[in-house]
Amino acid sequence: MHRTYRYLFSSLFLTAALAAPTAIIAATRPQNNGQQENHHQNDNENHKVYDRNHKDYHDWDANEDRTYRQYLGEKHRDYRPFGEESQKQQSAYWNWRHSHPDNGHNGS
Repeated sequence: MHRTYRYLFSSLFLTAALAAPTAIIAATRPQNNGQQENHHQNDNENHKVYDRNHKDYHDWDANEDRTYRQYLGEKHRDYRPFGEESQKQQSAYWNWRHSHPDNGHNGS
């Protein structure tokens, strides 16, 4: 009987020891939840926006907003805040953006 408890306790301890690093790594990763825009504070502050298709982040600042408005003009679309755009429209912008980098901005 003692041998069974010892075996059970050892198995549980080993399982916990192996699972702990995985749980820690999973807890520290930022969650996307299917949203392209993360941590939107307000339009006057710089913040990061996640580009799902290219798996990178972009600083949304005055320069990026200006470029976004240029994109909307080229596409003959009315201005709508980026965070209110559909995921499909956001992806279309990032595809365009990666093919139109500006000086000092390599598209990421």
